Amino acid sequence: MILSFGTYEAARHPRVGILVDGLRSHGVDVSEVNHPIGLSTSERVRMLQQPWRLPLLLVRLLRAWTRLWIGSRPFRRRGSRPEAVLVGYMGHFDVILARLLFPSVPIVLDHLLFAADTARDRGSAGAKVRLLSLLDRLALACASVAVVDTEEHRQMLPVPGRGVVVPVGARQEWFEAAAATTPAAERRPGALSVVFFGLFTPLQGTTVIAEAVRDVLATHPGVHVTMIGDGQDAQAARTVLADLSSVTWQTWVAPEDLPEVVAAHDVCLGIFADSPKGRRVVPNKVYEGLAAGCAVITSDTPPQRRTVADLAVLVPPRDPAALAEQLRRFADDHELLEQRRELTRRGSQRFAAKAVVGPLLDVLGLSTSGAPA
Repeated sequence: MILSFGTYEAARHPRVGILVDGLRSHGVDVSEVNHPIGLSTSERVRMLQQPWRLPLLLVRLLRAWTRLWIGSRPFRRRGSRPEAVLVGYMGHFDVILARLLFPSVPIVLDHLLFAADTARDRGSAGAKVRLLSLLDRLALACASVAVVDTEEHRQMLPVPGRGVVVPVGARQEWFEAAAATTPAAERRPGALSVVFFGLFTPLQGTTVIAEAVRDVLATHPGVHVTMIGDGQDAQAARTVLADLSSVTWQTWVAPEDLPEVVAAHDVCLGIFADSPKGRRVVPNKVYEGLAAGCAVITSDTPPQRRTVADLAVLVPPRDPAALAEQLRRFADDHELLEQRRELTRRGSQRFAAKAVVGPLLDVLGLSTSGAPA
């Protein structure tokens, strides 16, 4: 039995849900002790960057930890201990508690986010980044195995040999949304629907997207773009796209509604920054856009080239002209667009939970039947 443990929110941050779904799909018995603290990734990072906000984080964390301590009692009894404890995404603090409660059990940390790297990407420097780097190291020291999403991130671990690369993948509802979407029977010339969703962080390159969209709409007024989310670079993107009626802004879409919303579009956009972090990741929106049956355009970086080059269209990072040209190509050639969408529908199953979790099964010494290998 594997115990999934922590303050994670699988609806908001699906990574740990994908791991749990994948393990269960292979017959692994997975129990959960999960008590979210009710803070988003951006709120957690902001609290770590702004020390005066830490008391609120600590109060919520201690309350959740009390519930985790109580909820984990049955699994700490002799004869009932799990084979491993999986600590969910943003588990920098939770992994410390897990190590204290399960001192002799292997701890698997879903280390999708390096706190110092994320803060640096969002403009922090100096003592704050050093403090977050120490937090990363403490969390990783408490873990027996760190689950990361790319080889580039595995090489950032203090001991790369204790890391395992598991692509983020997509949950089943994204594939179901694709299956439920009816292809357009007829399209107007030059028409195209495009969607972006995210936290508008520098990593995502939303100002690059905005510049490309403005360029496209100057020649192709039939293109419609939906921008979903809010964050650090949102105002800059809005400024670039001000007064353009073909752009719809939505600051929030409920997680349970997002797959259907994205699947209703022709094209899903990935990330386009040329930052160090941007060159190390394959974002969840790329996997989810593919699973939703969209044509996906994202940046040509080593991990994305290695992982999705046969399914997604790759353009140079921080190159709005290249992105605009690809959008025009899809708007002008609907047959090409549909060929790309059909390709993603056929090939994206390799990013379903059951497929991506294979390397974790190997590390845990489990067979595909869920029994010890």
